[in-house]
Amino acid sequence: MGELFTGMIDSINPATVAAVFRAAILLAIGLLVASLASRLTRRLTQDHFGIHSQTLFRRIVFYGLLGLFIASAMRELGFSLAVIMGAAGVLTVAIGFASQTTASNLISGLFLIGERSFEIGDTIRVGGTTGEVLSIDALSVKLRTFDNLFVRIPNETLIKSEVTTLSRFPIRRLDLMLGVAYKEDIGRVREVLMAVADANTLCLDEPAPLFIFTGFGDSALEIQFSVWAKRENFLALRNGITADIKAAFDEAGIEIPFPHRSIYVGEVTKPFPVVMVEEREKP
Repeated sequence: MGELFTGMIDSINPATVAAVFRAAILLAIGLLVASLASRLTRRLTQDHFGIHSQTLFRRIVFYGLLGLFIASAMRELGFSLAVIMGAAGVLTVAIGFASQTTASNLISGLFLIGERSFEIGDTIRVGGTTGEVLSIDALSVKLRTFDNLFVRIPNETLIKSEVTTLSRFPIRRLDLMLGVAYKEDIGRVREVLMAVADANTLCLDEPAPLFIFTGFGDSALEIQFSVWAKRENFLALRNGITADIKAAFDEAGIEIPFPHRSIYVGEVTKPFPVVMVEEREKP
């Protein structure tokens, strides 16, 4: 047994041991350099880019540098880089043909990052889905809806669809479509609505509230009343001002009509005949 162990030791090539040692040293140095460069990248980009862009740059720097050191370590072990790169190229082409949807999502993700239409923490609306952006990944964007549901939307869908960023600007406008009876004075209705806006602390004075008479409806004078609010107060304003308008209209005696229907038989100028029939008692 001792002779076998001694023979194995004698058969070890000192050059091979040195190559393995150099490869291990290169890998250790690579991990250290990649980590330091990743931290430095975060410090350089934190004041100019969003959270997602910072994470992306850090990963590119880390894995790029680490890949270079791994390639150097493999070269020390005797591997041919030309053969490795050729095999990697063939594998990449094969994977690309096999997963065209994945490649499309990857490219779409790069466009999303470049456009910076929204960031992590923004509220967006895509089709019928509205929610807060949790993450912007290579293949998809993750949302949390207002009823606490997790939604994953592929990047390709976002590129092809209309995306509305609700939290992009600091203020938002609330449009209220109202109707009042034909007997009401439009000027008085405007005064009541403006008074409601002035009394509501969530309504902004600038931009000023907007009153627009939009037309004659089937049973009402149609009005658009628009007020502005800070982004964080938008939902509270929408929930509260409608009740304030209803209370103000009731106090001022302004009627909010509902659709009426009239039934005619024969000529439209004649009233609908109604005949009362007495029920006879049965014997």
